[in-house]
Amino acid sequence: MKQKSTLKKLLGSREFLLLVIVIAMFLIVSAINPAFFSFKAISDMMKNNAVTMVMALGMLCVMLVGGIDISCMSALALAAMSIGMLFKYGGLTSTILAFLIATAIGTACGFVVGLIISRADVPPIIATMGFMYIWRALGYLVSFGGEWAGANVLGTFPNFGTGSLLGLNNLVWVIIIAYVIFFIFMKWFRLGRKIYAVGSNPEAAQVSGINVRNIKLLVYTIMGVLSGLSGALYVATYASAQPNMNETTGAMDIIAACVIGGVSMSGGRGTVIGVLLGSFIMAMIPKALPLLHIDALWQNTIKGVLILVVVVVNAVLQRVADRNALSRREM
Repeated sequence: MKQKSTLKKLLGSREFLLLVIVIAMFLIVSAINPAFFSFKAISDMMKNNAVTMVMALGMLCVMLVGGIDISCMSALALAAMSIGMLFKYGGLTSTILAFLIATAIGTACGFVVGLIISRADVPPIIATMGFMYIWRALGYLVSFGGEWAGANVLGTFPNFGTGSLLGLNNLVWVIIIAYVIFFIFMKWFRLGRKIYAVGSNPEAAQVSGINVRNIKLLVYTIMGVLSGLSGALYVATYASAQPNMNETTGAMDIIAACVIGGVSMSGGRGTVIGVLLGSFIMAMIPKALPLLHIDALWQNTIKGVLILVVVVVNAVLQRVADRNALSRREM
């Protein structure tokens, strides 16, 4: 009976469904182009999508408390442009210091956003929309009106993006370490459990002694930390920094990765594993479609359809789970 219960629980989990989708996508595309399933292809796919995969962890925390952050890519651009200009004009040469500076700038951005949302009770979509324009404008200001930093002024910094350790690209290592840390933090640390509690029922969390405002401030600060870190990763990956980087769909891709991964827009539900699988699916779409001879113009359409399908499936599964829980209580 226990084995059957475990199997039923596994088959009913969103993560298992996502894993099946990922494996199916790999098998279908690999049947057409075997090189797609190679170690190098997977490593390159993760490297090219490192920014989205890392920032999705921050968005997970924000969405778990029922929030949203569409300013994260503008914070990334501000952090990236800042270190780009420091390399170009400020005499910055240290890779470690560049990462620290970018992360500090992103942290400050996230803290300010969290402060406005948690203390002034401004709706997250309104607050982050305003800061999206503010951080982007500051990025242009830092760039002296539109200058950009290319590989010729970045010194050895882009070597981080091309370097490897134990056969894995440095950016892949960053992704692995980030997901391990967040998995442990969300599953076994008290602060991680408080984030879930606030998202599930803010009033009950407040009554139980959790400072809801501080938790909201925390999650937006975490988003800022990862935005700043990802700003440095972006510069290291593409060996350039421009004030308009990821200006269009960057934040939407991050939110989409979380939604596909089973994170609830209303808060309280979502896992690190789900976000990892959702990020994988988002990374695979632009890589797989050309191999399936599907025009690149259809990529956004397919992303949109996939998001809608997943949202509907999640809603149905949640409704079934709520109905089953209610029937058990009635018994």
